[in-house]
Amino acid sequence: MSVLTRNEAQTRAQLLDVHRYTIALDLTTGDETFDSRTVIRFSARTDADTFVELRPAELRSATLDGQPLDITTLDGNRLPLTNLTAGEHELHVDAAMRYSRTGEGMHRFTDPTDGEAYVYTQLFMEDVQRVFAAFDQPDLKSVFELTVTAPDGWSVLSNGITEDLGEGRWQAAATPLISTYLVAVAAGPWHSVRTEHRGLPFGLHCRRSLAPYLDADADELFDITRACFDRYHEKFEEPYPFDSYDQAFVPEFNAGAMENPGLVTFRDEFVYRSAVTDTERQVRAMVVAHEMAHMWFGDLVTLKWWDDIWLNESFAEYMGYQTLIEATRFTDTWVDFGVARKSWGYDADQRPSTHPVAPEAVDDTASALLNFDGISYAKGASALRQLVAWLGEKDFLAGINTHFARHRFGNATLADFIDSLAGATERDVHAWADTWLRTTGVDTLTPRIAAGPEGGHTLTVERAGSRPHRIAVGLYDLDGPGGRRLVLRERLDVDVPQSAPLPIGKRPALLLLNDGDLTYAKVRFDEQSFDTVRTSLSGLPDALTRAVVWNALRDAVRDGELPPAAYLDAARAHLPYETDLALVQGVLAFAATHVAGRYLGAEDRPAALATLTSLCRDLIRRTEDGDNPGLRLIAVRHFIDVAAHPDTIAAWLTDGTVPGGPELDPELRWRILGRLAVLGATDEAAIAAELAQDPSATGQEGAARCRAALPDPETKRRAWDSMFASDDLSNYLFTATAQGFWQPEQAELVREYVARYYDDAVAVAARRGPAIADAAGRYAFPAHAVAPETLRLGERTLQDADPIPALRRKLVDQLDDLARALRVREA
Repeated sequence: MSVLTRNEAQTRAQLLDVHRYTIALDLTTGDETFDSRTVIRFSARTDADTFVELRPAELRSATLDGQPLDITTLDGNRLPLTNLTAGEHELHVDAAMRYSRTGEGMHRFTDPTDGEAYVYTQLFMEDVQRVFAAFDQPDLKSVFELTVTAPDGWSVLSNGITEDLGEGRWQAAATPLISTYLVAVAAGPWHSVRTEHRGLPFGLHCRRSLAPYLDADADELFDITRACFDRYHEKFEEPYPFDSYDQAFVPEFNAGAMENPGLVTFRDEFVYRSAVTDTERQVRAMVVAHEMAHMWFGDLVTLKWWDDIWLNESFAEYMGYQTLIEATRFTDTWVDFGVARKSWGYDADQRPSTHPVAPEAVDDTASALLNFDGISYAKGASALRQLVAWLGEKDFLAGINTHFARHRFGNATLADFIDSLAGATERDVHAWADTWLRTTGVDTLTPRIAAGPEGGHTLTVERAGSRPHRIAVGLYDLDGPGGRRLVLRERLDVDVPQSAPLPIGKRPALLLLNDGDLTYAKVRFDEQSFDTVRTSLSGLPDALTRAVVWNALRDAVRDGELPPAAYLDAARAHLPYETDLALVQGVLAFAATHVAGRYLGAEDRPAALATLTSLCRDLIRRTEDGDNPGLRLIAVRHFIDVAAHPDTIAAWLTDGTVPGGPELDPELRWRILGRLAVLGATDEAAIAAELAQDPSATGQEGAARCRAALPDPETKRRAWDSMFASDDLSNYLFTATAQGFWQPEQAELVREYVARYYDDAVAVAARRGPAIADAAGRYAFPAHAVAPETLRLGERTLQDADPIPALRRKLVDQLDDLARALRVREA
């Protein structure tokens, strides 16, 4: 398939105005294909040649201005339109299109619980051409009018209000001007919950088998939706620009959610079948807020080309977290951002694949797809948070509202965005953008404390890097019995680079740079502060402050400056006293996955697992009174994941409960069975019995994960072949199988597959495309095999095998992480 280049898109945008798409989809033609008939009304400014994109199973006919086109000229995904004359044109295309099993284009899913089928579109970047013919680029906005023919008993959702015309035909209201990638259709026997707010219809939708779980959370989801909707109307002068607001929770979704105007699609894991923590509910709420922000920034005003994708994602990420704090009960969202999201950005920004938040050279769509990473989301949101701290929220919002007014229902660039901000402030926003958005890498801030006059001290913040930072510096003194409690003496505002050393008075027990986490930088400790952290970290009064400290320790481990065992010691000492769930989850995840799983050698892994088991047991004991079920759930999950011996968790599975609670819901049962599989303490019969109890889609994934984890050569071979020798697995079943396959405890058993991985991953990515390439690179990579030979094989693959871009990017990142793990072990 030809990818669209920036130059081609610019040329076509200069040539065409696209007025209206009239699209008819017929979903009643079978399980493999659907019919797609498209009429595109457009005009050409001059005489020229161009092309329209589509990827059909069968192209039946195409006519331009009533004259048939030679359909044999379809070249990959491009149908040439030659000898266009200046003026108005009408293109008709009739094709059969394939359903997807990988979450790209029109994805079709059959629910194993009840046999019901569902379809939905995910058209992002360049997948609209899998559903209907289009001039597929974001700056050729148009009106879209859709009709859908669906099986009896189905309902159809789209960007606008849909009307049931009878006999299976549904008509969606014509959209305002939107980009091709934002068109959305979701069809099936949906379970729907509806309400109205401010005169607009709001809806929640899921497959029927999840109906009880959606009903249980509908009030919470609507409350969050209404609160965010109202808060955005307080912030933005432009009212919500579409005619309805539907949120559909769809199966086997590749992303967290997609901001289709009027019909946001979410992965349906957000419809909780099992117990979750309040932090997980907060994450779901943030995604709701994030996608709603896109209705303005992304849908109303859209990027011209994919180099500005960060504008969509960074803005929505920042607004999502900030709006939750302002409008909902979730008032500590920046803690979770600091622990779970910011580390994603820091990691991505230190790899060879790093790029500026706003890259200047995104030559084609294949390159653009690689930029959906921790830089475009987390680093970009961090940069905007720093911008707001520097600019002030009033001026920031004034600039945003100017931007919406100037470019409503149009397209805009980074330059347009910065010009809008610059008009609202005296500050040099253009210089800020150059230093923050056009550069790569993470700055490091280090405190230097010197004796000053009259027994006082001064602070100089040294910067490794080039960006200006506005930070808070926290000065903490020890207090209380044994000196474990830390009290904030003062929080100072500091601009880095400094004009002069800053007087700080008496030397504090802990001096913390970036207290409050307002900037994007790694921070280090002076020697005395580090001693205080080791003894008194849990005595810090504020969760966001503790998040900054834990991130600093994490960075020090990754940089080879702090032994991994020292991080485990800190977790063992301080997590038993931690109250913030996001912090407990984040620290345990890093300790188990990275420290015990990669940074320590195989000989040290048993001791690390023992430490984590002991820590989780303490947390379980601490929550026996039932007053913190979320903390108990986290502890139970991680106890299962690090169990080195099967007896305790096997007894829990037999009893159906953890003593003192919780009772085992499906998620915990599959988690236990998965760990027992790794330890060789269960078998296929037990997995099949569990699947009979839970035949849902989640159960199918759990069974695939467990089977792949069994320490049996023949079972491993079957799992490998299902991933790499067959194309039958959906995106979710491929991921589940990959997650089960590699286990540190089974390194010898799977050693032969480490070398096989590279050739097989390259082949499956080439056959199945970017979604499976991403899964193969992310989940099927042998991350446990921290050895020079694994690195050498991977580097040779990058040099000789020419993997498709999506896999190449994942391999570059994985190999850099592998090299880092080797350096940490050596240090």
